[in-house]
Amino acid sequence: MENPNPEAKDRTGVIDVIAGDPKTGEVVLVMNEPNEWDGSDEQLLALQERFNVYVSFLLDGELAEAHPELVGKPARIELRCGQMPEARSLEFLGLIHDQLAFQEIKLEVSIREQTRSDEHFDCPP
Repeated sequence: MENPNPEAKDRTGVIDVIAGDPKTGEVVLVMNEPNEWDGSDEQLLALQERFNVYVSFLLDGELAEAHPELVGKPARIELRCGQMPEARSLEFLGLIHDQLAFQEIKLEVSIREQTRSDEHFDCPP
């Protein structure tokens, strides 16, 4: 399921991509973050709200309704960014990582800068 308008400002209730990862057997929810990281309270609050929607989708039965074939699989949320998050945002993502770990949900951040090849990293434990 692709978001028809990934550049839209208010994407709080939108899950950009839902897929199964055949390599890991995980359910993967992709969250695209095309905006530059500024570490503002507004940006971090919007990010937190989006993560809340993604976690709710995984844990509150919406996944089972929409994709019963993915139920029972381990889950991963992949945040795809156009650039490396700045320090405050990175720290915030670390906190989100820790909270998701309590729910047995992985968080992976994928940086797709135009001048470099794809770079993936897991938030620190």
